[in-house]
Amino acid sequence: MNRAAVFDVDGTLVDTNHLHVVTWWEAFRRAGYEVPTHAIHRAIGLGSDDLIEHLLGDRANLSPGDAEELSTAHKVLYGQYFERLVPLPGAGSLLRRLADDGWTVVLATSASGDELSALRRAIDADEAIKATASADDVDEGKPAPEPVERALELAGVPAERAVFVGDTVWDMRAGSRAGVPCVALLCGGIPRADLEEAGADAVFADPADLLGSLSRSPFS
Repeated sequence: MNRAAVFDVDGTLVDTNHLHVVTWWEAFRRAGYEVPTHAIHRAIGLGSDDLIEHLLGDRANLSPGDAEELSTAHKVLYGQYFERLVPLPGAGSLLRRLADDGWTVVLATSASGDELSALRRAIDADEAIKATASADDVDEGKPAPEPVERALELAGVPAERAVFVGDTVWDMRAGSRAGVPCVALLCGGIPRADLEEAGADAVFADPADLLGSLSRSPFS
């Protein structure tokens, strides 16, 4: 039976989390909201609408149009970095190794469109990636299990034959709720204890560390 290796992208395979922090901070600032960067960092991994609601809460009575303007401002600011995105150490090699070992590699990400294309260019391992469950394919983003469940559907694999790799508490909660063993990476900047509390079954520093430790990981 096939096995699926499901990967988050931002902060897991590509070094983008702090770029998202800065561009969200600027988007909020331009709209008149002072949101501390540490709070934004903890929210990275949520979809745009959920991130805005999580960070602003009762501080603002945003209309759908206001939220869309914030999201668009972030996209424009972040888009300036598309051609400069870099993979995290070992990202492409890890995906190619797993594909060579018979794993079906699927991405599960809140990115879509040009942003997703830029991320895939940075990873530079398209030959290893079987499919992508993007924001366009689900109704609810992480921490809901739907992105991971959609990835499993694309791979044609049940939860017990899959492993999910991410870097945020939202990833761990999504994978756990989907019934998939979860591997957390520290390269997104979230503390080990938080990731383990959210459901991580194993924790590694970055893709290169996981690649060198496959024999003692849930991929073994």
